[in-house]
Amino acid sequence: MSRAAAIFLCLSLMAGSVHAERPRWTPEEWEDGSTLQIQTIDDAQEEHWSTLWYVVYAGDVYVRLGTAAAELVEQNIKSPYVKVRIAGQIFSDVRADPANDMTETVNEEMSYKYPLDVLFRYMPHPLTVRLRAASFQF
Repeated sequence: MSRAAAIFLCLSLMAGSVHAERPRWTPEEWEDGSTLQIQTIDDAQEEHWSTLWYVVYAGDVYVRLGTAAAELVEQNIKSPYVKVRIAGQIFSDVRADPANDMTETVNEEMSYKYPLDVLFRYMPHPLTVRLRAASFQF
């Protein structure tokens, strides 16, 4: 094998392995999961992970944030982007957009999905968020 062919083969294998390892944002595959984590970063560059229940509705992932988690998202220096850990995968630069117009729908979906929601539903949840992968992710 020529040196050029060997280099081409190595580069092709490396490109293929990098592409194969990239996680895919596939909400429909996560509908039966129960929790995800979001990472925010504060002014002091400290990372905070919040574990949240989520629902998938109309192809999007939604979370309902309690007071502490809402403050972390609102003060996130990378806003509107967070890191998300879901189904064993980590996604960087996921948009966390306020979706308070979806609060009622998300509350209903949470009550269907999580029987224990009856204990948490009426606690303060000042922010409902839609999570969407950045446009450059597949």
